[in-house]
Amino acid sequence: MYELLAPVGNMDCLFAAINAGCDAVYLSGINFGARSFAGNFTNDELIVAINTCHLYGVKVYVTVNTLIYDVEVDRLMKYIDFLHRNNVDAVIMQDIGMIDLIRKTYPNLDIHVSTQAHIHNLEGVKFCEKLGLKRVVLARETNLDLIKKIKKETNIEIEVFVHGALCMSYSGQCLMSALIGSRSGNRGTCAQVCRKPYSLEVNNKIVEKDKYLLSCKDLCTLEYLDKILETGVKSLKIEGRMKRPEYVYLTVSIYRKAIDNYLKNGNTNISDEDIIELKKIFNRDFTKGFILNEDNNNFTNKFRPNHMGINIGKVINYKNGCVTIKLSNKLNKGDGIRIIGSSDTGLTTTSMYKNNKLVSYADKGDIITIKLNDKVYIGDKVLLTTDVNQIKNIQEKIKINKKIFITGKCIIKIGEPIILTVSDGINKVEVISDYKVESSKKAPITKEKIKEQLSKLGDSVYSFSDLNIECNNNIFIPIIVLNTLKREFVNLLNEKRLYKKQYKKCKYSVNIPDFERVNKTSILINNYQEYLKVRNNYDIIYIDNLEEYKKIDDSKCILKLPRVIENIKDYSCKLLVGELGSVYKYKNVDIDFSLNVFNSYSVAFLHSIGVNKITLSLELNYKQIKYLIEEYIKRYKVKPNLEVITSLNEEAMICKYNLLKNYNADSGYLIDEFNNKYKILIKNNLMYILNYKRRELKEHYFDIGVNYIRKNI
Repeated sequence: MYELLAPVGNMDCLFAAINAGCDAVYLSGINFGARSFAGNFTNDELIVAINTCHLYGVKVYVTVNTLIYDVEVDRLMKYIDFLHRNNVDAVIMQDIGMIDLIRKTYPNLDIHVSTQAHIHNLEGVKFCEKLGLKRVVLARETNLDLIKKIKKETNIEIEVFVHGALCMSYSGQCLMSALIGSRSGNRGTCAQVCRKPYSLEVNNKIVEKDKYLLSCKDLCTLEYLDKILETGVKSLKIEGRMKRPEYVYLTVSIYRKAIDNYLKNGNTNISDEDIIELKKIFNRDFTKGFILNEDNNNFTNKFRPNHMGINIGKVINYKNGCVTIKLSNKLNKGDGIRIIGSSDTGLTTTSMYKNNKLVSYADKGDIITIKLNDKVYIGDKVLLTTDVNQIKNIQEKIKINKKIFITGKCIIKIGEPIILTVSDGINKVEVISDYKVESSKKAPITKEKIKEQLSKLGDSVYSFSDLNIECNNNIFIPIIVLNTLKREFVNLLNEKRLYKKQYKKCKYSVNIPDFERVNKTSILINNYQEYLKVRNNYDIIYIDNLEEYKKIDDSKCILKLPRVIENIKDYSCKLLVGELGSVYKYKNVDIDFSLNVFNSYSVAFLHSIGVNKITLSLELNYKQIKYLIEEYIKRYKVKPNLEVITSLNEEAMICKYNLLKNYNADSGYLIDEFNNKYKILIKNNLMYILNYKRRELKEHYFDIGVNYIRKNI
């Protein structure tokens, strides 16, 4: 059975998701979630959320998917313990060290591997399966053919995104926000620098000026959902933990309808109106994404980074603070519109005129006039960005609390206790009254009255779809007896639906080798000519090019593999790898920075599975690295084998999208609003965006226990 997974940023969104028909929700506590700026849940709210969802048969997954500093580990583990004791269905995680710590400490707690963990190939999924993890959330760049292959060759649950915002970079691999604004996407504080304007320089010419060149369109797979369902994935995920309840309700309800239609008749039966409704609630234009092999030219919206609504007309005149619009679709008083083109301005239609008369509604083909202080121009597009009637309609639907339909049978015989049996289709409960039924001396209670009284379930989540009453005639039952039976069966059924996950806590342990302390240097190069220049100056030489590597016969040379590899090949040489699929595939490897090793637990785990040398995350500073090493030695009584990169132009992003494709170029520059220039390189059909300034660290890393210091040419 497929799971429809809904985003929940606060309690209002939670009820919207439940009422819309989700099977599960994902949400976050105040800390450790990758959406720090969503509303998020306090611990008390989390308890309410988990219990509420479980009553409705909805699972709860809590995002704990940031990278964790060593100093945070104790606080994280208390939080995980709290979640486990309160019956959360799973935690969603990125940090490989914390995954290892938690799977060993809490073996009964399911772990879902976040898309931030950058799992994008079969071997990466197999690695997670080998660790005993419950589910993998694949990188958004993974296409249907690869998903099918993964499903065929593994048994672990697979989750994919089907709707909502997209990241330009592979998730977990973006450093741009951290480098520019010290707000790390891997720490939940992304500044969304990809939504800002940039210019593009190719061959010393500006070919795009102040456009939103990195701003992705929103993913919408609704029209192709049957193709995704046919792959056999377990969970279909809607993005949007920072969206309002109306968005959550609408997107969940439409995808719910599509899935149900598919299960019923093999066809999703999606209409054009469904797509329009989704566009009205929020869109940056829609793309079917890399999951459905979207064309490179239909992946970004370089004109605007925010809500596009739907096109409802164009400006035909502007004069004396009034704009005249010819409508191609209806418009209501209270609707929000945006006028874009030569201008970009928005307003709420508090008043509009047709034929010089004030109106509250205008239809397709009408010409209307609206007061507007901001100047706009003839030909500018008019977008409907808020449909007031759509919002009101959704708000009314959200108010109607979803009910769990139950069936019941009540047996009533004179001289015997009342027996009431109730089932929700899975759970069955039986209650027996202390009261023994009497014959009526005055006014007998009717079967209809008994049914009516038992069916008054107040604010419980239940509603009888069928209640069979078997009783004698001419009987008397006090109303309080029926109310007591009702309260008892509701409590019993609640207990069964509020299932308890078996809490279990074990001692964490790991077996790791002790590494010799050395002071060595390494360098990353690209070709044979560079090798000739540096071969005598470094202890290790990494080469980022297979063909150039083959030209060299030198034992200190190591081949660096890409950090995105959809189809992993066989190699017999020593390797530097940067993603988990390669860690699973190869033996005796070194780890590159892109594996996001952030804490001593990650170092210990990787050493325990045979990894030799580990390059730490570029997001760690000197003090954090020093503390990591101190904690490692104190906890494990052995020394790690670590490398730090001190000199390089950081790869701020790595993207499947190719910004330079239309210019037949392999390199260029992005230029931001401060005139900083970010070099763009195309390698192996992937786009790399380099930071505008070079990193040059001067601290003495050998003094704190780092074994290798690396320079990248």
